[in-house]
Amino acid sequence: MNDTSRRTLLGASTALLAAPAFGQARWPVRPVQLLCPWAAGGGTDAVVRIIATLLEKELGQPFNVVNRTGGSGVVGHAAIASAPADGYTLGIITSEICMLHWQGLTEVTYRNYTPLGLMNNDPPGIQVASNSRYQDVRALADAVKASRPGQMKASGTGQGGIWHLALAGWLMAIGLPAAHVRWVPSNGAAPAMQDLVAGGLDFTTNSVVEARAMLDANRARSLAVMSSERLGAFPNIPTLKEAMGIEYATGAWRGIAGPANLPAEVRTAMNAALDRVFKSPEYVGFMNNRGFGLTYADAEGFGRHLAAADASLGDAMKAAGLART
Repeated sequence: MNDTSRRTLLGASTALLAAPAFGQARWPVRPVQLLCPWAAGGGTDAVVRIIATLLEKELGQPFNVVNRTGGSGVVGHAAIASAPADGYTLGIITSEICMLHWQGLTEVTYRNYTPLGLMNNDPPGIQVASNSRYQDVRALADAVKASRPGQMKASGTGQGGIWHLALAGWLMAIGLPAAHVRWVPSNGAAPAMQDLVAGGLDFTTNSVVEARAMLDANRARSLAVMSSERLGAFPNIPTLKEAMGIEYATGAWRGIAGPANLPAEVRTAMNAALDRVFKSPEYVGFMNNRGFGLTYADAEGFGRHLAAADASLGDAMKAAGLART
Protein backbone atom coordinates (compact mmCIF):
# COMPACT_ATOMS: atom_id res chain seq x y z
CA MET A 1 0.00 0.00 0.00
CA ASN A 2 1.50 3.34 -1.01
CA ASP A 3 1.48 6.51 1.13
CA THR A 4 -1.47 7.99 -0.75
CA SER A 5 -3.60 4.90 -0.11
CA ARG A 6 -2.62 4.88 3.57
CA ARG A 7 -3.61 8.54 3.96
CA THR A 8 -6.94 7.91 2.21
CA LEU A 9 -7.72 4.90 4.45
CA LEU A 10 -6.69 6.78 7.62
CA GLY A 11 -8.88 9.75 6.67
CA ALA A 12 -11.88 7.50 6.05
CA SER A 13 -11.37 5.71 9.37
CA THR A 14 -11.12 9.00 11.27
CA ALA A 15 -14.31 10.27 9.64
CA LEU A 16 -16.17 7.09 10.64
CA LEU A 17 -15.02 7.42 14.25
CA ALA A 18 -16.07 11.07 14.39
CA ALA A 19 -19.49 10.50 12.86
CA PRO A 20 -22.44 9.71 15.15
CA ALA A 21 -23.71 6.13 15.10
CA PHE A 22 -26.74 5.34 12.98
CA GLY A 23 -29.92 6.51 14.70
CA GLN A 24 -28.01 8.71 17.15
CA ALA A 25 -27.71 11.94 15.15
CA ARG A 26 -27.24 15.01 17.31
CA TRP A 27 -30.55 16.66 18.20
CA PRO A 28 -31.74 19.18 17.09
CA VAL A 29 -30.64 19.34 13.47
CA ARG A 30 -33.52 21.59 12.37
CA PRO A 31 -35.93 24.14 13.94
CA VAL A 32 -38.08 23.05 16.88
CA GLN A 33 -41.69 24.13 17.39
CA LEU A 34 -42.77 25.13 20.91
CA LEU A 35 -46.55 25.08 21.30
CA CYS A 36 -48.26 27.42 23.77
CA PRO A 37 -51.87 26.58 24.81
CA TRP A 38 -52.57 30.19 25.78
CA ALA A 39 -52.90 33.46 23.88
CA ALA A 40 -50.07 35.73 22.80
CA GLY A 41 -49.36 38.51 25.27
CA GLY A 42 -50.28 36.53 28.38
CA GLY A 43 -48.04 35.30 31.17
CA THR A 44 -47.50 31.82 29.76
CA ASP A 45 -46.73 33.24 26.33
CA ALA A 46 -44.14 35.59 27.86
CA VAL A 47 -42.45 32.77 29.76
CA VAL A 48 -42.27 30.37 26.81
CA ARG A 49 -40.87 33.07 24.52
CA ILE A 50 -37.94 33.89 26.81
CA ILE A 51 -37.28 30.16 27.17
CA ALA A 52 -37.37 29.75 23.37
CA THR A 53 -34.92 32.59 22.86
CA LEU A 54 -32.46 31.11 25.34
CA LEU A 55 -32.86 27.55 24.02
CA GLU A 56 -31.84 28.82 20.58
CA LYS A 57 -28.58 30.05 22.09
CA GLU A 58 -28.04 26.79 23.95
CA LEU A 59 -28.88 24.30 21.21
CA GLY A 60 -28.09 26.21 18.01
CA GLN A 61 -31.45 25.86 16.27
CA PRO A 62 -34.51 28.15 16.14
CA PHE A 63 -37.24 27.41 18.71
CA ASN A 64 -40.42 28.83 17.23
CA VAL A 65 -43.35 29.58 19.54
CA VAL A 66 -46.78 28.77 18.09
CA ASN A 67 -49.92 29.70 20.05
CA ARG A 68 -52.58 26.96 19.85
CA THR A 69 -55.47 28.36 21.86
CA GLY A 70 -59.02 27.29 22.54
CA GLY A 71 -61.11 25.08 24.77
CA SER A 72 -59.78 26.56 28.01
CA GLY A 73 -56.34 25.19 27.17
CA VAL A 74 -57.53 21.85 25.81
CA VAL A 75 -56.54 22.52 22.17
CA GLY A 76 -52.91 23.41 22.81
CA HIS A 77 -52.30 20.79 25.48
CA ALA A 78 -53.79 18.08 23.26
CA ALA A 79 -51.63 19.22 20.33
CA ILE A 80 -48.46 18.81 22.41
CA ALA A 81 -49.49 15.35 23.59
CA SER A 82 -50.40 14.14 20.09
CA ALA A 83 -47.32 15.51 18.29
CA PRO A 84 -44.78 13.12 16.70
CA ALA A 85 -42.37 11.91 19.37
CA ASP A 86 -39.28 13.07 17.48
CA GLY A 87 -38.43 16.13 19.58
CA TYR A 88 -39.35 18.70 16.95
CA THR A 89 -42.70 19.62 18.49
CA LEU A 90 -42.53 20.36 22.21
CA GLY A 91 -44.50 22.82 24.29
CA ILE A 92 -45.24 24.52 27.56
CA ILE A 93 -47.81 22.81 29.76
CA THR A 94 -49.55 24.53 32.65
CA SER A 95 -51.41 23.63 35.84
CA GLU A 96 -54.65 23.32 33.87
CA ILE A 97 -53.50 19.97 32.48
CA CYS A 98 -54.04 18.59 35.98
CA MET A 99 -57.56 20.07 36.07
CA LEU A 100 -59.13 19.71 32.62
CA HIS A 101 -59.64 15.96 32.70
CA TRP A 102 -61.27 16.14 36.14
CA GLN A 103 -63.79 18.52 34.58
CA GLY A 104 -64.51 16.06 31.79
CA LEU A 105 -63.15 18.42 29.14
CA THR A 106 -60.45 16.09 27.76
CA GLU A 107 -59.01 12.62 28.19
CA VAL A 108 -55.46 14.01 28.09
CA THR A 109 -53.64 13.89 31.44
CA TYR A 110 -50.08 14.47 32.59
CA ARG A 111 -49.35 10.83 31.75
CA ASN A 112 -49.54 11.70 28.04
CA TYR A 113 -46.32 13.76 28.21
CA THR A 114 -42.61 13.43 28.61
CA PRO A 115 -41.80 16.00 31.32
CA LEU A 116 -38.62 17.93 30.60
CA GLY A 117 -38.43 20.74 33.16
CA LEU A 118 -40.57 22.77 35.55
CA MET A 119 -39.62 26.41 34.92
CA ASN A 120 -41.99 28.58 36.97
CA ASN A 121 -44.60 28.53 39.72
CA ASP A 122 -46.78 31.49 40.73
CA PRO A 123 -48.44 30.71 44.03
CA PRO A 124 -51.65 32.49 45.03
CA GLY A 125 -51.79 35.13 47.69
CA ILE A 126 -54.71 35.99 49.94
CA GLN A 127 -55.47 39.63 49.20
CA VAL A 128 -57.75 42.08 50.99
CA ALA A 129 -58.53 45.72 50.28
CA SER A 130 -56.23 48.23 51.96
CA ASN A 131 -59.07 49.39 54.22
CA SER A 132 -59.99 45.85 55.31
CA ARG A 133 -60.23 45.23 59.03
CA TYR A 134 -58.26 42.00 58.63
CA GLN A 135 -54.65 42.80 59.40
CA ASP A 136 -53.31 39.26 59.04
CA VAL A 137 -54.41 35.97 57.55
CA ARG A 138 -55.20 34.40 60.92
CA ALA A 139 -57.74 37.15 61.62
CA LEU A 140 -59.30 36.55 58.21
CA ALA A 141 -59.43 32.80 58.83
CA ASP A 142 -61.15 33.35 62.18
CA ALA A 143 -63.76 35.55 60.48
CA VAL A 144 -64.34 32.94 57.77
CA LYS A 145 -64.81 30.23 60.39
CA ALA A 146 -67.31 32.41 62.26
CA SER A 147 -69.30 33.23 59.12
CA ARG A 148 -72.31 31.41 57.73
CA PRO A 149 -71.74 29.27 54.60
CA GLY A 150 -71.79 31.56 51.59
CA GLN A 151 -71.77 34.74 53.67
CA MET A 152 -68.25 35.77 52.68
CA LYS A 153 -67.23 36.22 49.04
CA ALA A 154 -63.99 35.68 47.17
CA SER A 155 -62.80 35.69 43.57
CA GLY A 156 -59.76 35.67 41.31
CA THR A 157 -60.78 33.83 38.14
CA GLY A 158 -63.65 31.91 36.58
CA GLN A 159 -65.63 29.09 38.16
CA GLY A 160 -63.40 26.04 38.65
CA GLY A 161 -60.19 27.89 37.73
CA ILE A 162 -56.86 27.45 39.51
CA TRP A 163 -57.50 30.30 41.96
CA HIS A 164 -60.94 28.90 42.80
CA LEU A 165 -59.22 25.62 43.69
CA ALA A 166 -56.65 27.54 45.73
CA LEU A 167 -59.52 28.88 47.84
CA ALA A 168 -61.04 25.41 48.19
CA GLY A 169 -57.71 23.96 49.29
CA TRP A 170 -57.11 26.70 51.86
CA LEU A 171 -60.60 26.28 53.30
CA MET A 172 -60.07 22.53 53.68
CA ALA A 173 -56.67 23.17 55.27
CA ILE A 174 -58.32 25.26 58.00
CA GLY A 175 -61.01 22.65 58.58
CA LEU A 176 -63.90 24.07 56.56
CA PRO A 177 -65.90 22.71 53.61
CA ALA A 178 -64.43 23.65 50.24
CA ALA A 179 -67.52 25.68 49.33
CA HIS A 180 -67.90 27.54 52.66
CA VAL A 181 -66.93 30.86 51.01
CA ARG A 182 -68.99 31.92 48.02
CA TRP A 183 -66.94 32.08 44.82
CA VAL A 184 -67.78 35.00 42.54
CA PRO A 185 -66.62 34.10 39.00
CA SER A 186 -64.62 36.78 37.16
CA ASN A 187 -62.93 37.11 33.80
CA GLY A 188 -59.52 37.01 35.42
CA ALA A 189 -57.57 38.45 38.30
CA ALA A 190 -57.64 42.08 37.16
CA PRO A 191 -61.44 42.50 37.36
CA ALA A 192 -61.46 40.53 40.60
CA MET A 193 -58.95 42.93 42.14
CA GLN A 194 -61.07 45.86 40.95
CA ASP A 195 -64.11 44.30 42.61
CA LEU A 196 -62.10 43.77 45.79
CA VAL A 197 -61.02 47.39 46.19
CA ALA A 198 -64.55 48.55 45.31
CA GLY A 199 -65.88 46.58 48.27
CA GLY A 200 -67.63 43.80 46.38
CA LEU A 201 -65.45 41.00 47.77
CA ASP A 202 -64.01 40.06 51.15
CA PHE A 203 -60.76 38.75 49.65
CA THR A 204 -59.16 37.27 46.53
CA THR A 205 -56.93 34.23 46.03
CA ASN A 206 -55.22 35.06 42.72
CA SER A 207 -51.44 35.17 42.31
CA VAL A 208 -49.49 37.95 43.96
CA VAL A 209 -48.06 38.82 40.54
CA GLU A 210 -51.56 39.56 39.27
CA ALA A 211 -52.31 41.65 42.37
CA ARG A 212 -49.11 43.65 42.04
CA ALA A 213 -50.63 46.79 40.52
CA MET A 214 -53.10 47.15 43.38
CA LEU A 215 -50.46 46.30 45.97
CA ASP A 216 -48.05 48.89 44.57
CA ALA A 217 -50.84 51.49 44.54
CA ASN A 218 -51.59 50.70 48.22
CA ARG A 219 -55.16 49.81 47.33
CA ALA A 220 -54.80 46.20 48.49
CA ARG A 221 -52.72 44.11 50.87
CA SER A 222 -51.56 40.51 50.55
CA LEU A 223 -51.86 38.72 53.89
CA ALA A 224 -50.11 35.46 53.00
CA VAL A 225 -48.83 33.41 50.10
CA MET A 226 -49.74 29.75 49.50
CA SER A 227 -46.16 28.68 48.99
CA SER A 228 -43.53 26.68 50.83
CA GLU A 229 -41.26 29.72 50.91
CA ARG A 230 -41.52 33.49 50.51
CA LEU A 231 -41.44 34.95 47.03
CA GLY A 232 -38.26 36.69 45.95
CA ALA A 233 -40.20 39.58 44.41
CA PHE A 234 -42.43 39.94 47.50
CA PRO A 235 -40.22 39.12 50.50
CA ASN A 236 -42.47 40.81 53.07
CA ILE A 237 -45.46 38.50 52.49
CA PRO A 238 -45.41 35.53 54.89
CA THR A 239 -46.20 31.97 53.88
CA LEU A 240 -49.22 30.16 55.30
CA LYS A 241 -46.85 28.03 57.35
CA GLU A 242 -45.26 31.10 58.90
CA ALA A 243 -48.56 32.86 59.51
CA MET A 244 -50.80 29.95 60.47
CA GLY A 245 -48.70 26.80 60.75
CA ILE A 246 -50.39 25.38 57.62
CA GLU A 247 -48.35 23.36 55.12
CA TYR A 248 -50.76 23.96 52.23
CA ALA A 249 -49.17 25.22 49.00
CA THR A 250 -50.33 25.42 45.41
CA GLY A 251 -49.83 27.59 42.35
CA ALA A 252 -50.14 28.20 38.66
CA TRP A 253 -47.05 26.50 37.29
CA ARG A 254 -45.49 26.21 33.85
CA GLY A 255 -43.10 23.61 32.47
CA ILE A 256 -41.64 22.32 29.22
CA ALA A 257 -42.76 18.90 28.00
CA GLY A 258 -43.15 16.84 24.88
CA PRO A 259 -45.30 13.92 23.80
CA ALA A 260 -44.80 10.60 25.54
CA ASN A 261 -41.81 8.44 24.60
CA LEU A 262 -39.42 11.15 23.44
CA PRO A 263 -36.03 9.75 22.35
CA ALA A 264 -33.32 9.63 25.00
CA GLU A 265 -31.10 12.09 23.12
CA VAL A 266 -33.89 14.68 23.15
CA ARG A 267 -34.51 14.22 26.88
CA THR A 268 -30.80 14.45 27.67
CA ALA A 269 -30.21 17.56 25.55
CA MET A 270 -33.29 19.37 26.84
CA ASN A 271 -32.61 18.55 30.48
CA ALA A 272 -29.15 20.05 30.30
CA ALA A 273 -30.28 23.05 28.23
CA LEU A 274 -33.27 23.90 30.46
CA ASP A 275 -31.09 23.73 33.55
CA ARG A 276 -28.70 26.26 31.99
CA VAL A 277 -31.60 28.46 30.83
CA PHE A 278 -33.12 28.54 34.31
CA LYS A 279 -29.80 29.54 35.87
CA SER A 280 -28.95 32.16 33.24
CA PRO A 281 -28.88 35.87 34.20
CA GLU A 282 -31.21 36.61 31.27
CA TYR A 283 -33.93 34.25 32.54
CA VAL A 284 -33.56 35.21 36.18
CA GLY A 285 -33.69 38.91 35.33
CA PHE A 286 -36.71 38.50 33.06
CA MET A 287 -38.68 36.55 35.65
CA ASN A 288 -37.75 38.82 38.56
CA ASN A 289 -38.62 41.97 36.64
CA ARG A 290 -42.11 40.64 36.03
CA GLY A 291 -42.58 39.10 39.46
CA PHE A 292 -42.84 35.52 38.16
CA GLY A 293 -41.87 32.81 40.64
CA LEU A 294 -38.55 31.12 39.95
CA THR A 295 -39.14 27.43 40.60
CA TYR A 296 -37.21 24.67 38.84
CA ALA A 297 -37.35 20.88 38.69
CA ASP A 298 -35.55 18.61 36.28
CA ALA A 299 -37.39 15.99 34.23
CA GLU A 300 -37.66 13.51 37.08
CA GLY A 301 -38.68 16.18 39.59
CA PHE A 302 -41.22 17.65 37.18
CA GLY A 303 -42.74 14.19 36.77
CA ARG A 304 -43.21 13.91 40.54
CA HIS A 305 -44.66 17.43 40.62
CA LEU A 306 -47.21 16.54 37.93
CA ALA A 307 -48.41 13.47 39.80
CA ALA A 308 -48.75 15.36 43.08
CA ALA A 309 -50.52 18.33 41.45
CA ASP A 310 -52.97 16.08 39.65
CA ALA A 311 -53.91 14.35 42.90
CA SER A 312 -54.23 17.51 45.00
CA LEU A 313 -56.18 19.47 42.39
CA GLY A 314 -58.45 16.49 41.82
CA ASP A 315 -59.18 16.30 45.55
CA ALA A 316 -59.98 20.02 45.67
CA MET A 317 -62.28 19.82 42.65
CA LYS A 318 -64.15 16.85 44.09
CA ALA A 319 -64.57 18.59 47.44
CA ALA A 320 -65.84 21.76 45.74
CA GLY A 321 -68.28 19.81 43.56
CA LEU A 322 -66.41 20.75 40.37
CA ALA A 323 -65.19 17.34 39.23
CA ARG A 324 -67.16 15.40 36.63
CA THR A 325 -65.00 12.29 36.36
